[in-house]
Amino acid sequence: MNNKKYHIETLAIHAGQSPDPVTLSRAVPIYRTTAYNFKSSEHAANLFSLKEPGNIYSRLMNPTNDVLEQRLATLEGGAAALTFSSGTAAIYFALTNICKCGDEIVSANNLYGGTFTQFDAILPQNGINVRFTPVNDFSAVEAAINEHTKAIFIETVGNPTLEIADIEGYAKIAQKNKLPLVVDSTFTPPTLLRPIEHGANIVIHSLSKWICGHGTGIGGIVIDAANFDWSDPKFTLYNEPDRGYHGLRFAHDLGQLNKLAFILRLRTVGLRNQGANLSPDAAWIFLQGVESLPLRMIKHSENALQVAKFLAGHPKVAWVKYPGLADSPLAKKYLPQGAGGMVVFGVKGGSKEAVKLVDNIKLFSLLANVGDAKSLIIHPASTTHSQLSDEDQRKAGLQPELIRLSVGIEHIDDIIGALADALSLV
Repeated sequence: MNNKKYHIETLAIHAGQSPDPVTLSRAVPIYRTTAYNFKSSEHAANLFSLKEPGNIYSRLMNPTNDVLEQRLATLEGGAAALTFSSGTAAIYFALTNICKCGDEIVSANNLYGGTFTQFDAILPQNGINVRFTPVNDFSAVEAAINEHTKAIFIETVGNPTLEIADIEGYAKIAQKNKLPLVVDSTFTPPTLLRPIEHGANIVIHSLSKWICGHGTGIGGIVIDAANFDWSDPKFTLYNEPDRGYHGLRFAHDLGQLNKLAFILRLRTVGLRNQGANLSPDAAWIFLQGVESLPLRMIKHSENALQVAKFLAGHPKVAWVKYPGLADSPLAKKYLPQGAGGMVVFGVKGGSKEAVKLVDNIKLFSLLANVGDAKSLIIHPASTTHSQLSDEDQRKAGLQPELIRLSVGIEHIDDIIGALADALSLV
């Protein structure tokens, strides 16, 4: 199909797929295979040397995964994509595909707890230091950049405090310093926001959230805009001969594919040698979610806005945060199609009352996930972000009374009714 002439709702159903040439199956098949036949020894050699495209081994590529990768790359306006076994794996491999020992990353500090731990504890073990700066504090970002910096990392909407990152502001700094801007857009699927249109170079999603939409699979994806020049000598992984891949210089020796140096290195070095691949069964599950993504995000956004308005007027609620609630210039700029399904609020009485509400609410599921069709609830300070110290939680804007809601697509009256009943008990 000619993707350019279709709207995003249509692309979510059709992009990246051609009917199976043998069976003519209309639905995307699940290719449960480890490996693929080669036509000849020459064909096999050409595949391994990147002289021609094709399937080798399912740790590297799989036709089911390929449809998902092409579809999400199309939805994001990217050039290519690569799936991983989880969202955290996608982040880790994307950044280690840029940085080596001695390099640094500048990151906004309003991160999901698992990402913060990866940056604060795991990457430093590999000799990669991360400098944290307050979200949208561009003077701090500029001050944190030095000769060792190799990337800037942000979340479009912070988890769980829901600050909106000024993507274009970060992109200007990244371009000025010739650095890639890596954006975790999990809270803003491409029907709501396409970071590449605002200057991002690499976009990451946890597929487990809204893209899946039903809490049935774990996965991640990295999308390459192919709009960054990796031939700058400071990116040694792309300019020096690769010991693990026949001395290939990824920014120079791929011919017409040089612009895809990032994603090709990610596949042939990261995925091929370290194996954090997504199963084809999981890819198929995510494809089902993508088809309904545009419709679901409309409902998620509508319900979340009504929930935020209800909570803002409730006498037992101390404060409410929702990107679409306030008259925010950033929300108007980046989220005109809806502000997503996340709402956070604090109840009067602090952490004790927050936990009491969470433990007594009906309809909402208490669990560590977001983006489900079902409404979800959690107290992040004692769960998802408990690995952070009290000081680090407060630095990231995480207050002890904060309750995180992932608002589902149930009838709004039932959602608000459940919240009203729970609030009556605190």
